[in-house]
Amino acid sequence: MNKKTLKDFNYTGKKVLVRCDFNVPLADGKITNDKRIVESLKTIKYLIDNKAKVILLSHLGRPKGQAKPEFSLKPVAERLSQLLDQEVFFFADDQVVSAKVKDQVEKLEDGQVALLENTRYVAGEEKNDPAFAKDLASLGDFYVNDAFGTSHRAHASNVGLASQLPSAVGFLVQKEIDLMAKAIEDPQRPFVAILGGAKVSDKIGVIENLLKKVDKIIIVGAMANTFLKAQGYELGKSLVEDDKLDLAKDLMEKAKQAKVDLILPIDVLVAEEIKEDAAFKEVKIDQIPADQMVLDIGSETLKAIDQALQGAQTVVWNGPAGVFEIDNFSKGTFGIAKSLAQSTGTTIIGGGDSAAAIEKSGLADKVSHVSTGGGASLELLEGKDLPGISAIEDK
Repeated sequence: MNKKTLKDFNYTGKKVLVRCDFNVPLADGKITNDKRIVESLKTIKYLIDNKAKVILLSHLGRPKGQAKPEFSLKPVAERLSQLLDQEVFFFADDQVVSAKVKDQVEKLEDGQVALLENTRYVAGEEKNDPAFAKDLASLGDFYVNDAFGTSHRAHASNVGLASQLPSAVGFLVQKEIDLMAKAIEDPQRPFVAILGGAKVSDKIGVIENLLKKVDKIIIVGAMANTFLKAQGYELGKSLVEDDKLDLAKDLMEKAKQAKVDLILPIDVLVAEEIKEDAAFKEVKIDQIPADQMVLDIGSETLKAIDQALQGAQTVVWNGPAGVFEIDNFSKGTFGIAKSLAQSTGTTIIGGGDSAAAIEKSGLADKVSHVSTGGGASLELLEGKDLPGISAIEDK
């Protein structure tokens, strides 16, 4: 993906629309985690230093085309002002773009920063409505996509805008493309993928694409249950996709033909129910009690995973190994995080729950890259094009 980047244009005195991902968690109108805002600072500061008039846009939550005050970006503007140590003007308007907003944008001076209201207040955003894209484009001279997390969706504020203005990717998106895309298309070997999470059905495309590329694939989480059942093991009350057993057999066969080492759990933690104080025990996979369910991988499996990662030059991890939100069932997920932190190869965490887990483990700064987009990184792992990035001008 050879796309124009921030450094390909001269922005002095120009109005630059920057699509960011400010979809931050809020509680009682207060931001509880500002990581996504912090991630965008490098691009914003570059534009300020280059004397651009910076107009930021983002969505927040799912207001579904209506102006709902609880989804306003006002708290983001306030936090950005603190982080940048300069005022970020908040152009509050339920239509997002109006005559008043256009007037406010015209008054911006070089190096000043403004934030528009939530783009999803307008129904045309998620429909990639050309009229809304045109309204947005009327505010700027250039468009920069720095929101990797929404790049797998074709919306007015990414694909629509890129079709209207000269466009580039911001530093954050550039980093995602450079690391994620390179790891998948041209990996240093051995290349190992670790896939977890609840459902095989969510990751079929990912597994099929990676089987053509990896040397080893490690499957954990509830999706491993479906593979184990396909091998004839009894899984008790565990979450299993019974309608995907043939698919699991087929994928195991494909791995064999591709000479890819497919590694599944050999022992697991089981309990009668998913709760904090549930009594649990570690058992081999052929000894799962009929009245219990698998909630994490066991210590032998963790050792086997650690062994499989020895010498790996590229590792991609997407999806937890168990119910990591509960301490007793977090050892597998955190154990994988620890193994990756000790790896000397390129280690990439593919967004979503795995990103949350590596943050929670305190090891995020010990891996090469934590992706900022769950859905977008999954689609990259599937080998799909991301419309929000494809729409940006080629070099």
